[in-house]
Amino acid sequence: MAGSAQSGYQRAGPGASATAPHSLVRRAGPKRGALAIAIVSALSFPGGVRAAGPASGRGTVSKIVEQIQRADYEGDRSALQRLYEGLAPFNDDKELGFQVCYWRGFALWRRALNGFNESAGRAGLEHDLQSAVKEFEASSRRNPAFVEPKIAALSCISSLLFLTQNDASRVHDLLVKGLPLLREAQAAEPENPRLLWVLGARAWYNPPERGGGEAIALETYQKGLLAARQHKAAANEPLVPNWGEPELLMNLAWSNLHRQEPDLHSAEQYALQALALVPYWHYVRDILLPQIQDAKRKRRHE
Repeated sequence: MAGSAQSGYQRAGPGASATAPHSLVRRAGPKRGALAIAIVSALSFPGGVRAAGPASGRGTVSKIVEQIQRADYEGDRSALQRLYEGLAPFNDDKELGFQVCYWRGFALWRRALNGFNESAGRAGLEHDLQSAVKEFEASSRRNPAFVEPKIAALSCISSLLFLTQNDASRVHDLLVKGLPLLREAQAAEPENPRLLWVLGARAWYNPPERGGGEAIALETYQKGLLAARQHKAAANEPLVPNWGEPELLMNLAWSNLHRQEPDLHSAEQYALQALALVPYWHYVRDILLPQIQDAKRKRRHE
């Protein structure tokens, strides 16, 4: 994932960001109000996506999903669009359809988050996010017990809240759509590391009197990191979402850089751990880590 809007379900208002980073609207800036902790990078998929026939099945879908995740980290928005389209032939598959919809939504979601990092046009960002929500809703309709599209939709809604924060009517509509998803996800899988990634961002942008604050956010990210590492050992199905550990490390790095009293050593260590898992992560490698190292140099000269 690049460093743009994160997937946290955050309050609408000045300084609210969308994901990743999950949290965040991936654009990392010196202020909290800047579309925070972004998370999305992408894989250049050489040659594009091959059109696959029905016989290709699960294997072809799995390969495209792997390419989508890499494209996210590398920040390749063109590849994400192409890979989204490459999954279209499998959209109506009776067995895989709910997962195909999830990953099609994921591709557009991360395309938008990376777009925040590139200062892409507002209309295009909104279109990608709204289209992603529709894919996640389709996934949920096909398999109501599948909690992952609810979590991902929350991140998209957070980003849309940021983009439309001056439109009271749209903010209201987004909250009406998002809050039930938040409750459902919390009730179904409260220890889900991707949900905790979202909740950590939400806590970061909410004041202590509303259950938020830096300490709660960092604690939530740490809880999510532990859960991600515990779940990783049991994950072996490529179509089941298993991302989260690198994103949580990234958010911990970003948050330690931007807290009221920055912990630059911890920020750097978390960023390096994220890169150890995803060495080609554009946002962390080329944006976040240099920001941390620049802050350390400035501190030494104070």
